Amino acid sequence: MKMFVVFVILLHVSQHALAVVVEVNEGERSVLLPCHFSGFIPEENPTVMWTRSDLHPKSVHLQREGRDDFGGQNQRYSGRTSIRPDALDTSDFSLTLRKPEMTDSGNYTCSISGGRKELSVTDIQLQVKDDQLEVTMWKTSDSVILPCKTKSDLPEDTTVEWTRADRELMVVHVYSSRSDHLKNQDDLYCDRTKMNEDLLRTGDLSLTLKYPTERDSGGYICTIYRDKDILRQKVVLQVKEPFPSWATVLLVLLGLLVLIVVSGGLIYYFRPYFMSVYQVEVDSGVESVLLPCKTIVRLPKDAKVEWTDKNGKVHVCKNGSDRPEYQHPDFKARTKIKKNLLKLGDFSLTLKYPTITNTYTCTVYDQQGNILMEKKVEVKVKVPQVEVDSGVESVQLPFNTSLKFPLLDTTTIEWTNTYNTKVHVYQKSSEHTEEQDKIYTERTKMNEDPLTSGDLSLTLKYPTDGNTGIYTCIVYDSERNILLKRKVELKVKDCLVEVEEGAESVELPFKTTGNLPEDATVEWEYCEPECRKVHVYEKRSDQPDKQDEEYRDRTSMKEDPLTTGDLSLTLKHPTERDSGRYRCEVKSGCKLLRRKMLFLFFKVSQHALSVVVEVNEGERFLLLPCHFSGFIPEENPTVMWTRNDLQPKSVHLQREGRDDLGRQNQRYSVRTSMRPDALDSGNFSLTLRKPTKTDSSNYTCSISDGREELRVTDIQLQVKDDQLEVTMGKTSDFIILPCKTKPELPEDSRVEWTHADLVVHVYSNRSDDLKNQDDRYCDRTKMNKDLLRTGDLRLTLKYPTERDSGGYICTIYRDKDILRQKVVLQVKVYKVKVDSGVESVLLPCKARVWLPTHGKVEWKDKYNRKVHVYKNGSDQPEEQHPHFKTRTKMKKNLLKLGDFSLTLKNPTFANAYTCTICDRQENIIHLLMEKKVELKVRGLFDDDLDSSGR
Repeated sequence: MKMFVVFVILLHVSQHALAVVVEVNEGERSVLLPCHFSGFIPEENPTVMWTRSDLHPKSVHLQREGRDDFGGQNQRYSGRTSIRPDALDTSDFSLTLRKPEMTDSGNYTCSISGGRKELSVTDIQLQVKDDQLEVTMWKTSDSVILPCKTKSDLPEDTTVEWTRADRELMVVHVYSSRSDHLKNQDDLYCDRTKMNEDLLRTGDLSLTLKYPTERDSGGYICTIYRDKDILRQKVVLQVKEPFPSWATVLLVLLGLLVLIVVSGGLIYYFRPYFMSVYQVEVDSGVESVLLPCKTIVRLPKDAKVEWTDKNGKVHVCKNGSDRPEYQHPDFKARTKIKKNLLKLGDFSLTLKYPTITNTYTCTVYDQQGNILMEKKVEVKVKVPQVEVDSGVESVQLPFNTSLKFPLLDTTTIEWTNTYNTKVHVYQKSSEHTEEQDKIYTERTKMNEDPLTSGDLSLTLKYPTDGNTGIYTCIVYDSERNILLKRKVELKVKDCLVEVEEGAESVELPFKTTGNLPEDATVEWEYCEPECRKVHVYEKRSDQPDKQDEEYRDRTSMKEDPLTTGDLSLTLKHPTERDSGRYRCEVKSGCKLLRRKMLFLFFKVSQHALSVVVEVNEGERFLLLPCHFSGFIPEENPTVMWTRNDLQPKSVHLQREGRDDLGRQNQRYSVRTSMRPDALDSGNFSLTLRKPTKTDSSNYTCSISDGREELRVTDIQLQVKDDQLEVTMGKTSDFIILPCKTKPELPEDSRVEWTHADLVVHVYSNRSDDLKNQDDRYCDRTKMNKDLLRTGDLRLTLKYPTERDSGGYICTIYRDKDILRQKVVLQVKVYKVKVDSGVESVLLPCKARVWLPTHGKVEWKDKYNRKVHVYKNGSDQPEEQHPHFKTRTKMKKNLLKLGDFSLTLKNPTFANAYTCTICDRQENIIHLLMEKKVELKVRGLFDDDLDSSGR
């Protein structure tokens, strides 16, 4: 009895072993609570659970059979937790907790269950801290220490990681296995970091950072992996420019004298000392810009000055002279720096012809390569914008200069586009069209004698949306040195056309200069969100045979459009489906003469009936459709889904492309989602998971810019709990899956039958559309011919087998409504029972339909062994499994009779047999029918034979 007591006490202690400690600072993006399982995963209902016993409900995250189950989750963790989808396969049950808060500190338990017994895997003690060390220093210091301390005498396998994650994760320094490990260290910190030698004994894990600069400012994380614990400390480093002491004293005196204006002027003068990055703003086309960089500190005579940008070296001055051989080709002959710069302390750079916004860094090194000082200058080049409507006759890209050009005969002017394609070339007092890209042929023009007048502007005829972009004008001398450079941004806007619901017609306007070539072709196309040919005018007449069927008898153009220049299109009976982007192009052969883009916006009446969406309760998800074809607001674009009978009424909100669920009604928590690219695609549709009957209501989809709200769509959702069930025996050749709705459906109605994610049958445009039908249903489905008139949308499924069992969805797209009905099919296996020792048994398989005489009949058992094969009009015993040799028999003329029953002699064990009839046509095998028969032999176990037949 005493031994039993001792055992229980020891077991109790082991269950309460110290938990793994994980530390994190409040405000971090996420924290990982580790949990790895090495045991056997339960076969039935495997469930991974993360719980916190001091809360009610205590569930933090639950994953059941590989799927998240948030039904009983504590609301404080809503939308903040996740586990790997393959957790049960990898046994990695670790939990990611996003945006950890102080209130998340507590003890967490990771466990696994099979529905009956629960096994605790790991206990985690999470500590969320709000303390962080701040280190501020002047940039004149040679080094700075980032402090990080913990308990002394750390284990020898302890790992210490210093990282920085302001923008992206950067490895600063790693200490592991009693030495530094710097192979993954970011280049920015190469040869600049150091840690104490005896850090494991002292617990002082501080990091020394050499030659700190402004770009080193930010948050640093010291992470300690000690045994199973993960400890973190955060250090915020701020590197400041040294401010001159004499200026400080002067500003104090000025403050005492309340000379606000003068002090303000001094602050402006010394603004580089206050700003982390000095900014210079210039207009595109200026001759040069000065990038300031000065110091009052005396520097050694052998120091090297280097100006760089993100692509390489801009200017290098070494040993008192410029070194152009180190310079990037983009800056050749474009930079200049003062002489005696080290003596003067003025390292300012003059940059000629600035064209792009860029950040430049001035770095001064000593002879050993140590950084003595560093300063950043951001040059913002303002590019003038020109905005025109699509379809205008021409647009001018302005460029005027007062600069006088020498040797005019050898000077070249080149205009190029965003892709560096030559738009226009002017040289030796004439235009060189042979160098021009063909898409700009006869479409560009410059003023006479531009080099003398200084007017380098370019006129571009018939601008299209494809011409939107940045255009660059460069003036070169005879040796291709840049004399002047300027950029101009061109925006070609789509023309907006609005039409009210119920309008008889709408005109898409396009007027241009007349007398176009007689062989020209005019094509109107609907190009977004899909491409459709709307109207074609060719050989001086309409071409309806080249038109998409949807626009037949609905479009017209005015008489003789090529002569009048009026290419406008009239579209009759417009509907919401016609909303979108249209393009009109005029071509002569391969040459584009004119082009215009328009956007047609269909305004739905505020009193129009809501779109109806029906779904069965218990479905995984449903889609509430909403497509917007108008202009997206530039400022604060927000898409809102609301339900007015609730408080709060917000169902889902997406602001500037990001979900904002702060005011979401809790009944929709973690059940809604929208496309991340909703604002780009105009597809605002809402996915609602696990719909219930209480979700039935009216939903509104709208878009807002913070001031005005535009309603896009109203949806009436009906969640039903009824579903039809169809049960049949295996002897039937076909089964009918019922689906009925109101008669007299519109001609553009669409009916889809699906099974899980498989397409079973589609009816669209008054005919079957089976191009996406799954192969398993090929030649096995049929719908009524007159279904739109009768509303009887039933599906006939031929040769049903056991694998056809399951839920089928009949979806009806009627006008804007989406209706659904669910049918559950259960195909029962035909069973034959015999006593052990009988001489033979008949496995029935008959068809009441005609089958081709060259068909193949094959019987297999559940181990996929061939029991009997019949093809080419005779049995094929050579293909038979040895276990069934001389034990099977089938009727003669079986294909003609339709009786494929199999006689099996001396049945000895329970087994399942499948009869399959196939037809080969042009090397493609078609499944004609399949039936399964389950054989039970009384007096024996269900299966007394293994798959090898032994």
